[in-house]
Amino acid sequence: MRYLIRIAALLVVAWGALLFSGYGILIGSHENAAGLGLQCRYLTARQVVNAQFIHSDSGLIGMTACPVLRKSETVVDNG
Repeated sequence: MRYLIRIAALLVVAWGALLFSGYGILIGSHENAAGLGLQCRYLTARQVVNAQFIHSDSGLIGMTACPVLRKSETVVDNG
């Protein structure tokens, strides 16, 4: 039972961190447009966000892989 409470508390803290930071966590990616594009899916505290990048294997032009964390939203501000 303690184990489940700790996991639930950790999930609440992680969700709060995503909500107030505006970052998203990578949940999936795939190449598109004949291998020249890279589509990344990020889970934020509010929604799933898609991001498009130019892709190359060398990384000279565009991205070689999706970043694990990405700023996807504006930060929640009370001011």
